[in-house]
Amino acid sequence: MIIKKKTWPEYFELVKSGKKKFDLRVANFDIKVGDTLVLEEWDPKTKSYTGRTTTKNVGYILKFKLDSFGQEEQINKHGLYVIQLED
Repeated sequence: MIIKKKTWPEYFELVKSGKKKFDLRVANFDIKVGDTLVLEEWDPKTKSYTGRTTTKNVGYILKFKLDSFGQEEQINKHGLYVIQLED
């Protein structure tokens, strides 16, 4: 399946360059390993698409709820990190 999502310029550029190798999204759509994610650059200042896209294959998905590990209070207080791991 091909899934299109908008992304802001600073994140678009990081994904396109290969530096950012993850994406964090609200789980309000269906996606599975093997799908294709098309990120469409969106300019929040002009509230329009720039016309630039980048395409990535989905290799892994972690879906969870804020209180999956009994830490909702701590998450609300401190926020979350998404950590990219590299060799």
